[in-house]
Amino acid sequence: MAKKRLYIFNSGDVSVRKDKFSFLKMLWTGIKVFLASVSLFIVLYLFLSIFLSTDTERRLRRENRMYEKTLPLMKPREQLLGDVITGLQRKDGEIYTEVFHTDAPSLDPISSLDFLFGADSIPDDKVVSYAFRKIRGLEVDATVVDESFTKIYSGFSEGTVLPPMSMPVKNISFTQIGASTGKKMNPLLKAEVNHRGLDIIVPQGTPVYAPADGVVAKVVNSYKGEGKTVTLEHAGGYVTRYLHLSDIKVAQGQKLRKGAKIGETGMSGAAFAPHLHYEVLQDGKVLNPINFFFADVDADEYSNMLFMSINTRQSMD
Repeated sequence: MAKKRLYIFNSGDVSVRKDKFSFLKMLWTGIKVFLASVSLFIVLYLFLSIFLSTDTERRLRRENRMYEKTLPLMKPREQLLGDVITGLQRKDGEIYTEVFHTDAPSLDPISSLDFLFGADSIPDDKVVSYAFRKIRGLEVDATVVDESFTKIYSGFSEGTVLPPMSMPVKNISFTQIGASTGKKMNPLLKAEVNHRGLDIIVPQGTPVYAPADGVVAKVVNSYKGEGKTVTLEHAGGYVTRYLHLSDIKVAQGQKLRKGAKIGETGMSGAAFAPHLHYEVLQDGKVLNPINFFFADVDADEYSNMLFMSINTRQSMD
């Protein structure tokens, strides 16, 4: 089969000549075809993307239009909600301060762990140093605890007498624990005075029981000052006192067993409201009664009682 020959017509001199093969010419032709194909693809893609949409794209556009309309309406509501929350927090703090005469405690359980969130940026030597100091502190605390247990065991071997370890009022929760010993705001004098006991806030007529075996050392029936009062003497030089009673069920010199009924709570004397003012002393030294309740309740309840007794600044008498 004979090869086909290509001829080129020259209109200038009306002549015909053979077309010569050129690699560069072929390459340029290929480049032009490629560029034309790419341009056509871009035009088709733009046309499809502008004038044709998938179901997902149409749904997203509708959602965007809805969000654009909703956002201006949500911003004022967000601001209003933030103002309301801020107002409630401030009001809650004012109420707490008014009732307990102290700042409201932080309820954030991880507020003391903020340093952990920056751990990635803390140098290793700082972390090691911090951990070492903490370990040394714990070792010192452990030594103190160990020495305390040693003293306790030694005291038991020598016949040490335990203090009254039961609560004088049964079935109460930490919410009924008021001010403990120390400088407290007197509700009647409106001034800080030395509070010698623990306020247990219960309704009038609540039974009061002996927290340990003892002898009734003194009974006072008065409607002034400490009101109707009972004083018990216990082994080991411990003394317990019960103030502002409404009724007394024991007599001076009477021997009582642990759990015996002493009387009923009230607000006799200079009391702001019905409650039991409970005191514990040893050899005339005033002790904090809350320190002897841990054996009568579980750990969580005792922790809450301790918190309330420390942070309540206003007494009931």
